[in-house]
Amino acid sequence: MTPFVLNSPGRFARTAGVAELVVYLHGFRSSSKSMKAQTMIDTFANAGLSSHLWVPDLPASPAQALALVENQLHGRLQSRPDLSLTFIGSSLGGFYATVLGERYPQASVVLLNPAIKPYDDLQDQIGKKKVYFSDEEIEFVPAYLDDLKAMERTSLTKPERYFLVAARDDEVLNCDTMLKRYQGAHQLHLLGSDHALSDFDEILPFVKLAVGLQ
Repeated sequence: MTPFVLNSPGRFARTAGVAELVVYLHGFRSSSKSMKAQTMIDTFANAGLSSHLWVPDLPASPAQALALVENQLHGRLQSRPDLSLTFIGSSLGGFYATVLGERYPQASVVLLNPAIKPYDDLQDQIGKKKVYFSDEEIEFVPAYLDDLKAMERTSLTKPERYFLVAARDDEVLNCDTMLKRYQGAHQLHLLGSDHALSDFDEILPFVKLAVGLQ
């Protein structure tokens, strides 16, 4: 396995069991067919917990992406205000997971090489772009950068609710920026790997513990 350092303010494994709703949020130009998303789908299926996991295909619009998730949550929380939640987010999905984690303080959050300032990172992605793992295209417009900036939360409520996986050799996002942003959170600092977490199968046991799949 890639060498790593695990820094934790306490026990990082979720001891209450798997949340009743676990939402996996994919990255920019990705989809539910990505390697990590499919691995999580298979992992929950093998545990007999497929009904707990939701992996939506997110629209390019940040506002629409969050509305899609929150509409689903609204319906569930109306009948179950005490519904337990976990958000798992990869890259841009990690930014969304943080926004949602701050809106829903009962949630635990798992972050896989999360974007920290996507309104800067995505400036060169304006226009029509092909979606990975798909024949579809999305159109990313300049107004979406403003939407992302407006969503940003600069501090974390109870950082111990967050479990960060950050790869030193991420070729897209800066590892030190991730580690600094999520200070006080549980941190799995990979001393190598890459943005896609190509060695995700080796990292999966940590993610399973963080979401309560003992």
